[in-house]
Amino acid sequence: MSSLTGKVIPLDINSEMKNSYLDYAMSVIVGRALPDVRDGLKPVHRRILYSVHELGLTPDKAYRKSAGIVGKVMQDYHPHGDAAIYDSMVRLAQDFASRYPLIQGHGNFGSVDGDPPAAMRYTEAKMAKLTLEMLADIDKETVDFAPNYDNRTKEPTILPSKIPNLLVNGSAGIAVGMATNIPPHNLGEVIDGILLMIDNADVTIDELMKVIKGPDFPTGAKIMGRDGIRNAYRTGRGSIKIRAQVEIESKNNGRQAIIVNEIPYQVNKARLIEKIAELVKDKKIEGISDLRDESDRRGMRIVIELKKDANPHVILNLLYKHTQMQDSFGVIMLALVDNQPRVLNLSQVLFYYLEHQKDVITRRTRFELKKAEARAHIVEGLRIALANLDEVIKTIRESKNTDEAKKGLVQKFNLTEIQAEAIVEMRLRSLTALEVEKLEKEYKDLLSRIDYLKSVLADEKKVLGIIKDELVEVKRKFADARRTVISNESAGDFDIEDLIDEESMAVTITNQGYIKRISADTYRNQKRGGKGITAMGTKQEDFVKHLFVASTHHYLLFFTNKGKVYRLKVHEVPEAGRTAKGTPLVNLLYISGDEYVTTVIPIKEFIDDTYLVMATRQGIIKKTPLTEYNTSRRDGIIAIHLEQEDELVAVELTSGQEEIILSTKNGMAIRFSEKDVRSMGRTARGVKGISLSPRDTVVNMDVVKAGSDLLVVTANGFGKRTSLEEYRSQTRGGKGIINIKTTSRNGLVVGVQVVEEDDEIMIITAEGVIIRIFASDVPHYGRNTQGVTLMRTAETDRIVAIARVVSDENTDEEEGE
Repeated sequence: MSSLTGKVIPLDINSEMKNSYLDYAMSVIVGRALPDVRDGLKPVHRRILYSVHELGLTPDKAYRKSAGIVGKVMQDYHPHGDAAIYDSMVRLAQDFASRYPLIQGHGNFGSVDGDPPAAMRYTEAKMAKLTLEMLADIDKETVDFAPNYDNRTKEPTILPSKIPNLLVNGSAGIAVGMATNIPPHNLGEVIDGILLMIDNADVTIDELMKVIKGPDFPTGAKIMGRDGIRNAYRTGRGSIKIRAQVEIESKNNGRQAIIVNEIPYQVNKARLIEKIAELVKDKKIEGISDLRDESDRRGMRIVIELKKDANPHVILNLLYKHTQMQDSFGVIMLALVDNQPRVLNLSQVLFYYLEHQKDVITRRTRFELKKAEARAHIVEGLRIALANLDEVIKTIRESKNTDEAKKGLVQKFNLTEIQAEAIVEMRLRSLTALEVEKLEKEYKDLLSRIDYLKSVLADEKKVLGIIKDELVEVKRKFADARRTVISNESAGDFDIEDLIDEESMAVTITNQGYIKRISADTYRNQKRGGKGITAMGTKQEDFVKHLFVASTHHYLLFFTNKGKVYRLKVHEVPEAGRTAKGTPLVNLLYISGDEYVTTVIPIKEFIDDTYLVMATRQGIIKKTPLTEYNTSRRDGIIAIHLEQEDELVAVELTSGQEEIILSTKNGMAIRFSEKDVRSMGRTARGVKGISLSPRDTVVNMDVVKAGSDLLVVTANGFGKRTSLEEYRSQTRGGKGIINIKTTSRNGLVVGVQVVEEDDEIMIITAEGVIIRIFASDVPHYGRNTQGVTLMRTAETDRIVAIARVVSDENTDEEEGE
């Protein structure tokens, strides 16, 4: 039996396992799984970009086989599997995975459907233009280099990174006992945040959030609420809900379809469609008749066709609940700071990046100073040689060899060996007057450059100024528009109105349900009888049905013909150009079937002792406290109970002490006290307001104001003002009195409005032509007359709506009602 030789060291197995596992864990954390806060890259990504740089694969050069790039990375820097390296490179090239791809791929690099990329022997790649900024000045001693895995060469421990890549492209990784998940952001916004920090070192996270609004995913979609963003930016952790961007389209057959244009980040489109199909098959979602993917090179388009009576908003809510059309992104802003993993808030991420850039600029400046001083030293020697040219030539000619010539020059002219070397190698052409002049200019420029570089090293403000200039240039070259919309639908968000100027907006709604808002100042004042300006582009069969003016901070209460009410804020209505069609109301409200909006009431807040008075087409009137309608339910609530075939046509905001005037299309009107109508519950039917003759219906209802007039406008552009004193107060429920004579010449009544002398009125036609006039321009006539021409209309056109413009001086009064 052979005896054992060597030293035996007793070890505690627990301690050995603990220490070995800690060593392994730190190796994974630092060397593989987590990005560095300075350049936002993991080691494999850094090695890929540096290898592409070494291979000279700049954006202006030809593509190179991916297999060659992977081989270079694996051979020199990353001795791991080629598949892992290729997968990492593919992600850098995918425009649906990286917000700003750092690799340009040529060939099949996968798809948002989860299709895998082609094998590396088939694809080609080179660096993207933005990558030049990541690697800029790497040859100017701006970063540290360390030996590679086998000590054959050196690799950068960090990249100079002129772009804040950690936030811009985000990062995801699972280490040992920890993970990182940083969402991508908009380059322009992040740079604006850094510029804000340069100008104010004490900038708060809330101030930064005014320019860095939230993540900006490459696949777009919509972030729901700001709570998750705020938590992530303040603490480094948060959960962000993302929804697909959808539109609701009306088909020729009367049915509707949900069109999905963008899906949440990292969601597999093919699996999403499969999941929807499974839910329909299992009858967990009913109302979908067809599902297909119409995506092409122009963009994503998933079509979900609905059955005839299906409510698209109900279907959408089910899709959000059961599929990844709504997904969560768990933010963990974990990165390496001095090789230690740390969870960072937004301010810290920007601070460490800025510190890195200070270091890069300082080291680059030292390198350039060293280079400039070395050149200046040589140029000083050349100047001495030119000043003593004959003696220099003589010394060189009398020397036996070059070494003796250099020694002679050093001794005679007190030169250094470097200067003597430059003089010996000086060409004859340098002796011309032009070359001498160029040398003097170069020397002068070098001295100026040296002074500038020294001043930069002595003043941090100049360093920050350089960083600022370079970031502004990067933003100019590479910044683009935000892709991800940030919605304010989530509860608990800070008030978006703090960021929105209060201004008067004209809101228009068409007969087919398109809505938009535009500044009321767009419409110039015109005199009576003008032809107006085009206010909205509509389809031939569509026409503008509603027009009103409200502040951006007002609520909009949308009352429908079915007696329901929905609520939005004016600023939630998409703004559009003067001739734009607008956005379908069904994209904003949960209305469906044959329901449509008949009346819209703008209010500032829900206050006590304020009422909503409603009138129906069949002459029914109802009064209900405004506070009963204070609900944020997106699917609406019942506003009034309607009898069969009746519809809600008008709603007014009152104090409970007003007088009401109802007007009909055949030119009748009735005035009575609001006190005649008792206050009722929200779902009540109401009482009779006017007795109608056959085929007559109520057109409008308004509140009587002392000293005011009643403006009446007919379909053919005729109108008049009549003093409200001519309308005697009657008992509710009577037939009323004549308001205007309706004939074939002037047409039926389309609009009635209580106006004052200095009011402005907007009149709009079916073809979308608008005119803005002063009420004082409309002549006074008695009740029993036809009126005069207010607006000349084309033979095929007609008036469809009027609205009173709320002037600046009585805005507060209107809002407080």
